[in-house]
Amino acid sequence: MTLPLLALVPLKVCPVAPGNAAVYVDQITGNVLWAVGVLFVLAIVVGIGAVVAGRLFSMPHASRVGIISLVIVFVAAIAYLTLPGMLAALLGSGCI
Repeated sequence: MTLPLLALVPLKVCPVAPGNAAVYVDQITGNVLWAVGVLFVLAIVVGIGAVVAGRLFSMPHASRVGIISLVIVFVAAIAYLTLPGMLAALLGSGCI
């Protein structure tokens, strides 16, 4: 190819983390994922507790809020599992 034609071919630019930043990013990501998992479990326990307390103490509003919170937690868990794959498919490798 001649030089003018080579100038029209875009170069691929891929961002790279400087130095050992990948180690720290992986560690922070792991901590965040662990914390989110704990929050999911905690929300399920609180939701079940609200349903049980609502039934035991004849408080239909507490029971209803517990059921709604459980549904929201399961929808959030499904979104938590599917959205990263969708973003990876849309953004590709990150190279420009």
